[in-house]
Amino acid sequence: MSRVVVSPREGLRIDGLTVRIPVRRGAVVHAVSEVSLEVAAGTVTALVGESGCGKSVVASAVMGVLPQAAVVSGAVHLGLSGRSVQILGDRVDSSLPASAGTDLGASQLDHPQPIPGVAEQSGERRGSATRWLARLRSQVEPYRGRHIALVPQSASTHFTPVRTLGSQLAETVAVLGTSQTPADLLRRAGLEPTALDLYPHQLSGGMAQRAAVAAALAGDPAVIIADEPTAGLDRDHTDRIGALLRECADAGAAVLLITHDLSHLLRAGIADTVAIMYASRLMEVGPAAEVFADPWHDYTRDLLAALPENGLHPLPHPPRELTNLSDICPYAGGPTALVRQRRRMIRKGVDGAHR
Repeated sequence: MSRVVVSPREGLRIDGLTVRIPVRRGAVVHAVSEVSLEVAAGTVTALVGESGCGKSVVASAVMGVLPQAAVVSGAVHLGLSGRSVQILGDRVDSSLPASAGTDLGASQLDHPQPIPGVAEQSGERRGSATRWLARLRSQVEPYRGRHIALVPQSASTHFTPVRTLGSQLAETVAVLGTSQTPADLLRRAGLEPTALDLYPHQLSGGMAQRAAVAAALAGDPAVIIADEPTAGLDRDHTDRIGALLRECADAGAAVLLITHDLSHLLRAGIADTVAIMYASRLMEVGPAAEVFADPWHDYTRDLLAALPENGLHPLPHPPRELTNLSDICPYAGGPTALVRQRRRMIRKGVDGAHR
């Protein structure tokens, strides 16, 4: 299948995204740490990792739906028709540099307290944190649905249970003000228009996921964030959803596919780029075919070795708890940094080596 060739300025760019979520007794969840990704139009980038590593928080940050107490640093840029719009950062301004972000430094983010949003702080500080997050959400709001859309996990639970699929798609189209019709959206997603009369509980898992893709396409978005869209589906439905997302990319969209299903990615070959995530940090990023054929990081090799088709070898390190997460990486034995090497990036110990 031919791939769309587009300027890399089109699509989604995430620069140094860091998310900290305060919880009880001054503890802080290190949900995402300095994640940088570029998802060009016409391509699929797969963000892969174990459950609980922070993948879905990346999606929430991009869509502007983080918890109220979350503290965010970094920037997210949306490339539209030759212009770059910053949808997360200090302010929405296409002239801001890629490094622009919030005014919170790394030391403020990593210190367990005080952090805006912690329950023990004063009402004034809590109010300031609420206004701060509201501002971040307002930056994304004009673009959400119209230019950047989400395909959620467990799609059937995201539809209103007492309304038909058709009425909900019609409302989505009306709100976004596009020329789409609900029937056309279902056809694009591989469903028959007869499904318009069905209620969410009448949809199979595969149908619900396709319906979620149809809803995401209602605004003709430039960017699609698919958060574990194949979770709980059998192999046939998984392959169909993957093929549908590939078709969206081939039609010009930038697709960020968040998944833990390495077997599907290897089998279907739908990803152009793969980013491997472990304990809130990216470990390796590069062209999917190259990374799968020749993984550079030990964690990538461990993930591949754990697949049933590769012997089901146990991972040497258990999933890490993200609350008060240490900078010491078990793979490097110390602090690490993500470094670029040719067309790929790999996380190494600060002394320049990883095991």
